[in-house]
Amino acid sequence: MTGLFAGVIGSVVLAIITDLFPLHQRGRVMGFVQTAFAASQVLGIPAGLFLANHWSWHVSFGAIVGLSIVAIAAILLVMQPVNAHLRLKQDRNAFRHLIATIGQPRYTLAFAVTTLLSTGGFMLMPFGSAFTVHNLGIDILHLPTIYLVSGVFSIFIGPLVGRASDTFGKFPTFMFGSAVSVVMVLIYTHLGHVSLTTAIIVNVLMFVGIFSRMIPSQALISAIPDASQRGSFSAVSASLQQLSGGLGSVFAAAIIAQNPDGTLRHFDWLGYVVVATSILSLIMMYFVQKSVAGQAAKHMV
Repeated sequence: MTGLFAGVIGSVVLAIITDLFPLHQRGRVMGFVQTAFAASQVLGIPAGLFLANHWSWHVSFGAIVGLSIVAIAAILLVMQPVNAHLRLKQDRNAFRHLIATIGQPRYTLAFAVTTLLSTGGFMLMPFGSAFTVHNLGIDILHLPTIYLVSGVFSIFIGPLVGRASDTFGKFPTFMFGSAVSVVMVLIYTHLGHVSLTTAIIVNVLMFVGIFSRMIPSQALISAIPDASQRGSFSAVSASLQQLSGGLGSVFAAAIIAQNPDGTLRHFDWLGYVVVATSILSLIMMYFVQKSVAGQAAKHMV
């Protein structure tokens, strides 16, 4: 249900990036944006728990309101309007504009790739904590340590992957990320009891694979829509990410089961499904990059 109504702030951010930065620079910009998400997870969860434990859980929501007000003030006072696309010929009716974007045939493949990328990730994510505690044998008190260390590494991984996608190419970087993701997902979903260090290393390497797929794919897909449809295209993509993630979680829940001792059964099956979606998304991304290359060649003529 969230997915049906998602895609406002995130899609505007992606549309602004596309408006302001040429394709050969978008990798590193997307890398910094993904780093911001990682940093928010590292800082946000401990900060929210601190506020809730020392005062009340209401205080965390009040802090969100306060930060949002600060962000609004910064946007109004510091940022310049990004409105050049408004001078382009486009449908002024929002619903007709959205339907026209969804019905654009050459966007279908990009939407499909976005859907697959989110489905795979969200199949493992909701059950990661239970799997780590019961199957890997990591004490629940050490669980935040895994997320904290993985998040800190992500802050450094994002910009590096972004720079690599601009230097070596978006699709080659996506291929590298897909290969790392396939290997690490198969290792992760077949682990037994391991040490805390091993669990951290496996999680960090999985983040390397995830970032090496998400950052170049976002940069590459951002080149698909026309300038007049970037906002609606990004909104549909963001909504699809949430919707497919929810459906992926439901599908995963239908596959796995829990033993009386709390361990998860058939978690390795999820790994096989995620690997299959990764390979399929890689094939589809190949055709996306061909479409982007074709568009670039057409503009040069």
